[in-house]
Amino acid sequence: MSSIRISVVIGANPPARLDKALARDVPEEASLSRTRLGRLIADGQVMKGGVAVTDPKAKVAEGDEFELVVPQAEDVETRPEDIPLDILYEDEDLIVVNKPAGMVVHPAPGSPSGTLVNALLHHFGGNLSGIGGEKRPGIVHRIDKDTSGLLVVAKSDRAHHGLAKQFEAHTVDRAYLALAFGVPDAADPRLKGVRGVSFESGATIKITTNLARHKTDRQRQAVYFGTGRHAITRARTLETFGNPPTMSLLECRLETGRTHQIRVHMAHTGHGLIGDPVYGGKRKISAKALSPEALEAIGGFDRQALHAALLGFIHPATDEEMTFEAPLPEDMAGLLEVLRKG
Repeated sequence: MSSIRISVVIGANPPARLDKALARDVPEEASLSRTRLGRLIADGQVMKGGVAVTDPKAKVAEGDEFELVVPQAEDVETRPEDIPLDILYEDEDLIVVNKPAGMVVHPAPGSPSGTLVNALLHHFGGNLSGIGGEKRPGIVHRIDKDTSGLLVVAKSDRAHHGLAKQFEAHTVDRAYLALAFGVPDAADPRLKGVRGVSFESGATIKITTNLARHKTDRQRQAVYFGTGRHAITRARTLETFGNPPTMSLLECRLETGRTHQIRVHMAHTGHGLIGDPVYGGKRKISAKALSPEALEAIGGFDRQALHAALLGFIHPATDEEMTFEAPLPEDMAGLLEVLRKG
């Protein structure tokens, strides 16, 4: 496999350890993330005076010179597939797509093909600078198979590193549209007794819990306090449906991005999403509250009614603020129309 050689001279007041010093001083055009640099160190691809330095914590000093041997990006085993994509934006560093419901983001044992990554590999046609030494799209966040909407994918190490930092810092703007049972209301005494639930101005409900795998069902996530990963969701009611109101259209915003976060949090409040097969998306509704057509549409909706409608971030190469919006897909738009009539 061919490789390129990059010379790095450590500047003044360097960090105490090699991996951090290299991350600071490596030429920006090399597009090497700290994770990638750590892998190069471990693989003996970082040299000082012709001798490999394999300890990421090795001390460095101003003026030290290192030579990095960076293997050229290799093709990955995942097979490109000619699957149509709804592309909102693309440049040499990243691509923004509107994923349809039913598509898995990344190949896995149960879904080796037909994924977004398979489609992207075909779309790029090998025109990738590479992520972590492989010619693959850089997945920095995901949405569930049966959730539709916006995703940004990195095409270069530079973009992958920059986007990942924004997601880690929770500075990415993400808004989802969801159709839920019931109406979250600050005046509801039941909600005042639900741990982790509070209300903010603008009738916004805030859910603050930890999330981790369910103790007995490993396919589910569950709410915990004291264990698991911190998670915050805010939900605001945009419309209500029924007489009395029994359904709602919510705008949900993520402060964190945990697996199934919105679905778990809304179920925790007693306002699970229509059609959610895992967290209780089936519920008996009074025949007096909605029309027969609306009740039939709700009962027949076969996925969680959740759509990633807005995505905003800073472009990692240009520092430009970018915001994208995707309209509701046909199935959710149709359900919403029936609810409005009913």
